[in-house]
Amino acid sequence: MKYRPILFFILSCVFLCEAKVKLPVLVSDGMVLQCDRNITIWGTADAGEEVNVRFLEESYMTAADTGGKWSVILPPAKAGGPYVMTVNELEIRDILIGDVWLCSGQSNMELPVGRVMDMFREEVESYANPMIRHIKVPLAYNFHHPQQDINPASWKELTPENALSFSAVAYFFAKDMFEKTKVPVGLINASVGGSPAEAWISEEGLKHFPAYLNDRDICRSDEYVSNVKNLDRERRNVWNTILYQRDVGLNETQKWFSYDYDDSDWKKVNLFDKTWGSNGLNPINGSHWLRKEFSVPAHSVGKPAVLRLGCIVDADSVFVNGVFVGTTSYQYPPRIYRIPENILKEGLNNITVRLISYSGYPGFVEDKPYKIVFDQEEISLEGIWKYRQGTRMPTLPGETFFQYKPTGLYNAMVAPLQHWNIKGVLWYQGESNIGRYNEYYDLMEALIGDWRDLWKHPELPFLIVQLANFMQDPPRPAESHWAELRNVQSELSKTIPNTGLVVTIDIGEWNDIHPLNKKDVGKRLSLQAQRIAYGDHGVIANGPVYRSMTVKGNRLILSFEEGTNDLIPVKELKGFAVAGADGKYEWAEAVPEGDKVIVWNEHIPEPVKVRYAWGNNPGNANLKNGSGLPASPFEASLPEGSGQVDR
Repeated sequence: MKYRPILFFILSCVFLCEAKVKLPVLVSDGMVLQCDRNITIWGTADAGEEVNVRFLEESYMTAADTGGKWSVILPPAKAGGPYVMTVNELEIRDILIGDVWLCSGQSNMELPVGRVMDMFREEVESYANPMIRHIKVPLAYNFHHPQQDINPASWKELTPENALSFSAVAYFFAKDMFEKTKVPVGLINASVGGSPAEAWISEEGLKHFPAYLNDRDICRSDEYVSNVKNLDRERRNVWNTILYQRDVGLNETQKWFSYDYDDSDWKKVNLFDKTWGSNGLNPINGSHWLRKEFSVPAHSVGKPAVLRLGCIVDADSVFVNGVFVGTTSYQYPPRIYRIPENILKEGLNNITVRLISYSGYPGFVEDKPYKIVFDQEEISLEGIWKYRQGTRMPTLPGETFFQYKPTGLYNAMVAPLQHWNIKGVLWYQGESNIGRYNEYYDLMEALIGDWRDLWKHPELPFLIVQLANFMQDPPRPAESHWAELRNVQSELSKTIPNTGLVVTIDIGEWNDIHPLNKKDVGKRLSLQAQRIAYGDHGVIANGPVYRSMTVKGNRLILSFEEGTNDLIPVKELKGFAVAGADGKYEWAEAVPEGDKVIVWNEHIPEPVKVRYAWGNNPGNANLKNGSGLPASPFEASLPEGSGQVDR
């Protein structure tokens, strides 16, 4: 009996803790609420519990329903802040009211500012703005049903330190938008590297895609998903264990990364030579070791130094004078490793790279920096290295990325946001759908409609970033899946209301699927936002938009949409190809004449088709208008018996 008061006290405490109001992740310190739209605040509590929301000197009462859910709708408010809100005993501080943008897609949207510091370091380190906030929705997926909330995360104010984790595209977009509007900007970053469009669409949105829904249904077996994950993990662990055990470079008495290791009998290779990673037909997977000597002058010894090793396929561990300085586990991130003080010495030093290749051709990506950088000078590491293989391994099959499966990301990362009014959507995605470009229009039409239904906003602005130029093209005109998907993105922007297209065909990099120039992407998104979301019809947001074509002799005469057709005069336009009735394209000459473009090939007397910037990487394409904005890649044909064709 003597324990009853203590037990009663404990149970009372538990009851009181459980009775507290709980708020969703988004409703937290530093949040940005959409201005000029109803504001929904929601959460959970014990059934029947009264909830009092106080904001902007007004009070709003409600009670939790039988399921413990509650919500209140606050009237629209003008942009401003910071403000404080209380929900019963909870206080949410530093609240802004402004414009909120959902930033979604795959890795080029997810790519953080920290990855583009080579190009924008000075700008990032010198800029702060408490009126810009960013929240990164953590990776999650759910194949069973839409979730009610996202995983824990927090709103971050734009400071030089916080900016490093912001989406780079969203960062530059927000900076430009704030400069134009002076309205606070909230960025909800729900993006996942490598994700295909179908992962971001609901079950209802995919009703015309039975194969995708069947794939989703397979993933509804939690046991199956768990077993596959365990198998992938076990296979990876065993593969790496065997690699470590059999790698001669790690198991000889003297390790191959040792400073004084004798590598005199190693093969000499150029850093970018492809032969050492191949047997002449197929790639050699496993461990590859490369070593190089370099000389450090006396005046550089003891100074801070950074090692730049471009990008490496696939993984690496790096040693300088036998000391480990860094590792990266996959191919895309730039290798930037700080060399600890007192490691470098006057005279000869050496660097050792242990490169791991899993399933493709190993190598160092060309046209990237390979050097040691001091404050005022640098030491090149290009040229001849010494090479030896550690051990050869079978191909390591790729793991199953369940976050790429249909509906998963929508349910876990988009559906929980539905109560949060937004100004619009910034969408940068498509690389993962290149091989299925023929269905991309239908998928994106479903996705855009899906999201507009979710937010009950049929005209929700949806701004699409077209894929940038990438890889290398053959010397002659050729078919291109990248061009096909860009063309679909262009068609989406022309046929679905309140969508805009940001063309980036001029700012890609042939050797990097993640080009650094995210500033121009953000600024061009800002132009489209001003045009579509703010109704500023005076802003020029598009480069030349193809409209129609006529023919005169062997010349095709191209016209462009009014307002985009103040073509920049250049001596010669690049990137055009024409074809006759046989459909065989040849490079063409082209010149601007006023607001028209004249295209021809003297060896094709009766051209009926034209293409512009049609390739993986049409880097020489130079059709722009007076705003400096590039034309989207396009193709057009004259119908039989006609001298003109419209879009």
